[in-house]
Amino acid sequence: MALAQQQLAALNRLIAAIAPTNRFYRPRLAAAHRLAGFSSLAEFSARMPITTKDELARDQLAHPPYGTTLTFPPKTYTRFHQTSGTSGRPIIWLDNSESWQWLLENWKTIWRSAGARAGDAVFFAFSFGPFLGFWTAFDSAQQLGLRTIPAGGMSSGERLRFLIAQRPRILCCTPTYALRLIDVARQEGIDLTHSGVERVMVAGEPGGSVPEVRARIARGWPGALVVDHYGMTEVGPVSHGSPDQPALMQVMHDRYFCEVLRPGTLQPAAAGESGELILTTLGREACPLLRYRTGDLVQPVVLPGDEPGRFALAGGILGRADDMVIVRGVNLYPAAVDAVVCALGGIREYQVEIDRRTAFPEVRIRFEPLDGTADPSSEFARRLRSAFHIRIELERVPAGTLPTHEFKARRWKILS
Repeated sequence: MALAQQQLAALNRLIAAIAPTNRFYRPRLAAAHRLAGFSSLAEFSARMPITTKDELARDQLAHPPYGTTLTFPPKTYTRFHQTSGTSGRPIIWLDNSESWQWLLENWKTIWRSAGARAGDAVFFAFSFGPFLGFWTAFDSAQQLGLRTIPAGGMSSGERLRFLIAQRPRILCCTPTYALRLIDVARQEGIDLTHSGVERVMVAGEPGGSVPEVRARIARGWPGALVVDHYGMTEVGPVSHGSPDQPALMQVMHDRYFCEVLRPGTLQPAAAGESGELILTTLGREACPLLRYRTGDLVQPVVLPGDEPGRFALAGGILGRADDMVIVRGVNLYPAAVDAVVCALGGIREYQVEIDRRTAFPEVRIRFEPLDGTADPSSEFARRLRSAFHIRIELERVPAGTLPTHEFKARRWKILS
């Protein structure tokens, strides 16, 4: 069956399941006159309104604690998770056992793409808080026969010593934390050469698909390949990298209907143009999302032999739509700045300040150099100018001034 036919059939099965009882989507489907489903994906995109995170947050405030997005009675749900709240109020998301298993099957695709094998040990350098990604990765790994090693509730030094003792084949963490562990290992004299780690699986922020970030992680974890993946609590695991195509993330088009729209107009982005990723979950009946505005910027690329509607993400997630800033005509993304920092080396941590209080936004980067390294300020400024063709103000600050990050790094500070 062609991809579009497969997606449409899955979409209409989803609508048939949720239309009778889902109080959030039934009125929307009724307004579109499509309670019985859609005749095409094009019609779905034209008639079905966008769902935003703000709408979901307001819905949960108006109908506490879970809002009206649940298709079934709350007592039938077995999993509780919530978003990080980096873009506002955290959103609670529930799953029943069927929808949870749908998510785990998505994650199994990620494990297989990374070359995970039954019997491999996987080290989860997570806090194991309420974010969905921790638990879907952990549960799906167990179902595949991987040995799962939880490492919550530890300092970075304790985690490293625990990891060295266990010698896992796979390490799971954010790109920022993979780099943080390298820094701590250097400070505490821990040799990562014989850690046993052959794969570093990263997610949670841009970086894993950026060559410079990937190279820096690989240097710090000798012999390891870096594999990126992407997902959200609201939608689940969406895409994954692979060891042989590290700069591309493959989208699970059989599990999601994906659109890429221009953030300003919400019109379809042209071929090769970056835009905001809009997702419809095709199998998560217990808590569906139709045309969900993720806020994540991507650049779709059609690979040779791809059928219509299928694309990969070049460079993974470029950044958040609300983080991207235009400075003197130049689009500035977090991933692009990360690439410059990682290629330069010699910088322990940095923070980007975007000042929007004037007619034209200004950018300043505060940074801490690594101990025992030469002052990188001049070279840093040169590389930034070469990459972006604008002058960016730099401020060197003493060690310990800037926050370190063990989960999602929050390096962009907006002044408005």
